[in-house]
Amino acid sequence: MSATIEDVAGRAGVSVATVSRALRGLPNVAPSTRERVTAAARDLHYVADPAASRLAGGRGLSVGIVVASLARWYDGQLLAGAEAELLGLDSAAGYELLPFSSGAIGGLDGFLEARPFRKRVEGLIVADGPLSDGQVDRIAEAGVALTTVGFLHEVAPGLTIDQAAAATSGVAHLRALGHRRVAWMGPVDHHGLGFTPSAERLRGYLAGREEGGLDADPGLVVPAELSPRGGAEAVRRLLELPTPPTGLVACSDELAIGAMQAARDAGFRVPGELSIVGIDDHDVSEYVGLTTIGQDVRAQGARAVQLLLAYLSEGTAEVVHEIVPTRLLVRRTTGPVRPGATSPTP
Repeated sequence: MSATIEDVAGRAGVSVATVSRALRGLPNVAPSTRERVTAAARDLHYVADPAASRLAGGRGLSVGIVVASLARWYDGQLLAGAEAELLGLDSAAGYELLPFSSGAIGGLDGFLEARPFRKRVEGLIVADGPLSDGQVDRIAEAGVALTTVGFLHEVAPGLTIDQAAAATSGVAHLRALGHRRVAWMGPVDHHGLGFTPSAERLRGYLAGREEGGLDADPGLVVPAELSPRGGAEAVRRLLELPTPPTGLVACSDELAIGAMQAARDAGFRVPGELSIVGIDDHDVSEYVGLTTIGQDVRAQGARAVQLLLAYLSEGTAEVVHEIVPTRLLVRRTTGPVRPGATSPTP
């Protein structure tokens, strides 16, 4: 049986990432460590995979990015930001971005079982998570460095907004406008795919509702898929309640945009009878006047690449965790609660 990179790491007493860097001549590896790794590889007759050989010759480095769905706006923005960052680096380095969709193969569990990234990428950016310790170990066992975006794990560099606080601020905005019956729409059952932001945002909504002493009717929490269609279907259910909400926080702008149009189609004025807040600041949101909790998703994709490449080059560098700020963008879909605003305007 041929030796693996893990065998070399064990013989040399270093991490898998350090073996990978040392054998490819990457910087920030001590000469004594490089010699120890080289000797271990020679003793074990270790043969690197083709991707590593290309890197050793200075012909490129591949970075993978794992998102839930390549069709979603958020995931597309992350990819665009990561790609732009890689293209902005020295072209001679030959950096390449490989996108993967975990939703297409059973979520992160299925993705990590199949491990399509093995021997194809040097580092992996995983978006939205969550990742268990066992899943993180499986990535490390493949000799791949990890960075997260949209959630944090203690052993990997990563960045995220405060997902719960984003939703809480949406509730607080509506509460300040006088709304007492504030609803939520978004994923509740994740169908095994795993999606940390939606779970955290729901938690933030519930916390904001409790802190503000708002109506705790369980019927105000409506499951919805992350799409305009999902938002339209969810708001129709909310507006059929005996006492409809006057305020609504949606898990994403895509949901909020669908809800906004469906509410107007049903005869409800937005914001006259229903005020709506989204989260993310989708490219379309400004043009339809959607109040939202904004985040710069492209910048996060770029920053995730920076964190990953720094971790690859430094190896033993301190794990960096960053909380990215958000901001409330008040537009035309929120306003003061109108007395008696529980039925559509005739």
